[in-house]
Amino acid sequence: MLSLIKKWEGCKLKAYQDGGGVWTIGYGTTFYPQDGSKVKEGDTCTQGQADNWLQIHVNNLVFEILHLVKPTLNENQLSALVCFVYNIGIDAFKKSTMLKLLNEGKIGEAAGQFPRWNKDNGKVVQGLTNRRLDEQKLFLS
Repeated sequence: MLSLIKKWEGCKLKAYQDGGGVWTIGYGTTFYPQDGSKVKEGDTCTQGQADNWLQIHVNNLVFEILHLVKPTLNENQLSALVCFVYNIGIDAFKKSTMLKLLNEGKIGEAAGQFPRWNKDNGKVVQGLTNRRLDEQKLFLS
């Protein structure tokens, strides 16, 4: 689970703006788990902090996803969903057709939703297309 997120997020110890213009640090952290404040220009972190923030965020996502998804997920399905939701955010997942299909027991149809989430600000991004195919492949394995 962590390895897939690390593969696609990469780790930067100095704040940068992501493709959507959001200030980001570490492995895609946009807010600090200890107080909820947003990452801002000029922020820096250590590798240890980045790893810690990733683990906290993933633990929270596992809890939230297991609470939202009614059918029992296998380990690969959960790992794929955590990587996916880490990227799109829990609020987007809550409103998604993917979640609706999962909760209707339509696992195959839900898996078909991954490739639809390949845009940033309305534009197709090849990196997101590739990430979604990785997540989908893991989900179906």
